[in-house]
Amino acid sequence: MADSVKDRLIVALDVETAREAFNLFCALRDVAGMFKIGSQLFTAEGPNIVRDIVRAGGRVFLDLKYHDIPNTVAAAGIEAARLGVSIFDVHACGGSEMMRRTASAVAEAAEQEGIPRPIIIGVTVLTSADDSTLAEAGFSSGTEYQVKQMARLASESGMDGVVASTHEVKIVRETVARDFVIVTPGVRPTGTTHDDQRRVMTPSEAVRAGADYLVVGRAILKASDPARAADEIIKEIEQAET
Repeated sequence: MADSVKDRLIVALDVETAREAFNLFCALRDVAGMFKIGSQLFTAEGPNIVRDIVRAGGRVFLDLKYHDIPNTVAAAGIEAARLGVSIFDVHACGGSEMMRRTASAVAEAAEQEGIPRPIIIGVTVLTSADDSTLAEAGFSSGTEYQVKQMARLASESGMDGVVASTHEVKIVRETVARDFVIVTPGVRPTGTTHDDQRRVMTPSEAVRAGADYLVVGRAILKASDPARAADEIIKEIEQAET
């Protein structure tokens, strides 16, 4: 759980190079509590960018959405913990065995090696998806039902929380009757474009809905003054909490 308003903002470092990512981290570390490293940057630069940010005192959400056989995902989760990430995610639709094995293996490795255990969260339904997207993939249920099912499965399988659209935060809270971290992508400040995200909310709406962490990328990265844009989001979060 986030300890301060600043900690609730996760900046998505969806850029091409480690240099650009680290420069953004340096510019934003005083106004954002965590930094998301996803598939683009990790594929381009590898794990060293994670190590560099962690060594510099930053917190990292490793957003690689692991989805594979249980043994492979569990091993990847251990390596994520060794990198020093604060959060990493797996696809909840990978099933209960995959999630249980990962949670157990990471906890065991963290204890044996004396390293912090990351928060492990399950991805429910991508914010770029809607009911028609799920139907194309062969799912007979709609988005809300699928999020509910994935959240319940993640909770029962030892996950610490989920990634879910802001529109489904209330559903997750009603489904999981315990402390459960909810990370919400698809957050767009008022006046910005939705791009390829379909289920979005403003920062204040996301906070009022019950989100713990808000992931914001393009609205900050494309701003003429990224630090100022991040600070405006922090102020909006603060106002929503009062």
